[in-house]
Amino acid sequence: MTNNDIGMSMRVNGAPTALSLRPACTLLDVLREKLQLTGTKKGCDHGQCGACTVLVNGKRINSCLTLALMHDGADVTTIEGLARGEQLHPLQQAFLDHDAFQCGYCTPGQICSAQGLLIENQARTADEVRELMSGNLCRCGAYPNIVAAIMQVLQSGARGERDA
Repeated sequence: MTNNDIGMSMRVNGAPTALSLRPACTLLDVLREKLQLTGTKKGCDHGQCGACTVLVNGKRINSCLTLALMHDGADVTTIEGLARGEQLHPLQQAFLDHDAFQCGYCTPGQICSAQGLLIENQARTADEVRELMSGNLCRCGAYPNIVAAIMQVLQSGARGERDA
């Protein structure tokens, strides 16, 4: 801790977490470097690829574009926080069922973004899913399988709550 560090707390994947941070630390860097939650990926570092997508208070955000201190008291969910022990979250299972990944680099951001999409409850069709997921890029081109996985969960009636 330096004289310029600021104390804050948030819930990360359900666990209370107290931190002392430099004001310029991004949420992405705090998750990966301080908390060792490396499932969230650093892609472009400019908010253009979605690899760093996490949920903050149930809303999907690009964690590379936000300062961690802006989320004092927030509830942050990363890919590591979606499963319940050994039981995969329905989206994680659907991504496996539909082979909705190739290299897997974008997958955590895709799944967290899809979780936010389900919570938002605005998508009804595959076209709407594609539009609402357009901020998450996949270099491998697994888009048809990603949409199929999300549609499977959407059609099952799951709304993406962590406790589901």
